[in-house]
Amino acid sequence: MAISVADMMEEVRRKRPLVHHITNYVTVNDCANVCICAGGSPVMTDEAKDLPEMVALSSAVVLNIGTLNERTVESMTIAGREANRNDVPVVLDPVGAGATSYRTSAARLLLDRVEVSVIKGNSGEIGVLAGIGGKVRGVDSVSGSDGMEAAVSALAERTGAVVAATGKTDYVSDGMTVSVMDNGSDMLETVSGTGCMVSSVIGCYVGACGTSVESVSAAISVFNIAAEKAVEGGKVFGPGSFKTKLLDSVYGLTKDDVDGSIRMELRKV
Repeated sequence: MAISVADMMEEVRRKRPLVHHITNYVTVNDCANVCICAGGSPVMTDEAKDLPEMVALSSAVVLNIGTLNERTVESMTIAGREANRNDVPVVLDPVGAGATSYRTSAARLLLDRVEVSVIKGNSGEIGVLAGIGGKVRGVDSVSGSDGMEAAVSALAERTGAVVAATGKTDYVSDGMTVSVMDNGSDMLETVSGTGCMVSSVIGCYVGACGTSVESVSAAISVFNIAAEKAVEGGKVFGPGSFKTKLLDSVYGLTKDDVDGSIRMELRKV
């Protein structure tokens, strides 16, 4: 990796990228806070009249379909197209794709309408979009199909996006290279919205460092290492204290923390 994960973390903090979100109302505050803690500056607006100017000011746009409706899908289309016109990277989080036909069709509609830079989902969502299968209940991945390395590579090659599938093991691919990562904590599964938070952190990293397998992998690794650090020391007693410690850990993570903990392997497809 030409630029280390730790160096990318410092670059995000130095540049403080403005990340425009159209995200779900369950996790909007969490996404804003983790964006700040990661080094970015969040803005949350889905009003069509507000989007052209706001997107033009932004370093990245994050589109999250967790609580989608017809109006927000249209706003996401406007924001995505404005981002394309202004060469601003677009991160799509297809929350719940595969759980219902409406969610799946909305995700595919956005992929048709917008040139998406990054697709980030759990293993079930990515499996569905890649066409290899996957089981999704609500917005959670119950099980993903085996072969996620092949799935992210195939979806990346088909869409031209960098594709990330998160789970016990995380996979990121641009169709030529696959990054395989094994950081994280089981406590992430006890708090709603941690997947949405990862997408916000990815927005910070592609906004500051450009879109690549390396920048998306760095964002995921930093978040998951922060989760590991949050549970150290025996001061996490449950989901509430973990969430607080997670934000603190994302904010306070050091280069030594990253360099000493990262578990990542880059492979050729």
